[in-house]
Amino acid sequence: MSLQSRLDAFKSNFEAGKPPYSVPRSVIDTMHRATAELVASGAAQRALEAGDTAPVFSLPDADGKLVSSADLLRKGPLVVSFYRGVWCPYCNMELQGLQAALGAYEDAGASLVAISPQTAPNSRKSMRENKLAFPILSDARGDIAAAFGLRFELPPYLVELYKQLKNDLPSFNADPGWTLPMPARYVIAPDGVIAYGEVNPDYTMRPEPESLLPSLRSLSRIR
Repeated sequence: MSLQSRLDAFKSNFEAGKPPYSVPRSVIDTMHRATAELVASGAAQRALEAGDTAPVFSLPDADGKLVSSADLLRKGPLVVSFYRGVWCPYCNMELQGLQAALGAYEDAGASLVAISPQTAPNSRKSMRENKLAFPILSDARGDIAAAFGLRFELPPYLVELYKQLKNDLPSFNADPGWTLPMPARYVIAPDGVIAYGEVNPDYTMRPEPESLLPSLRSLSRIR
């Protein structure tokens, strides 16, 4: 089953209130409203895209070790996936899909990292529960997400909903701000130029992990 098929099935069951989910329709409507407003804002169109130069970053992994994009790019192309956090089931399914594709990425000479604003303990939880063999980096306060044009501030009505649902982002992220990155995936060439980019203002939509392979294989041939 494709990644998007899994996401669609989860969304259908969640919104239908099938066990173990039992969410009032008002909650679903609020989530739909927030997504529609973010899509309509055009924020995704202002994010970095193919042809742009990617920001250089150095971020701590789940064990506190700094991981440098410059160091990884000296080895070959770099796949970067921005996701919201361990509390997001759609993100966890995407991480599992990326893990399944990791061997193909490595065969093309690429490295893979995921980036989230969450704290290191939550990144360790993500890695453990999703059985990941690639690093999750902590982007405190979303500075790198902002450099890619991905960070956005949650509207007040969505903040109130998240509080009701116990999705306490300041606690998850050790940041008093209520901001998140739009889910996004990039392929960065060794020269730092973005070869592939896809940004999803609708967090329930994610590209297939295999969709990156043509770009990666093209870069591998260039090298």
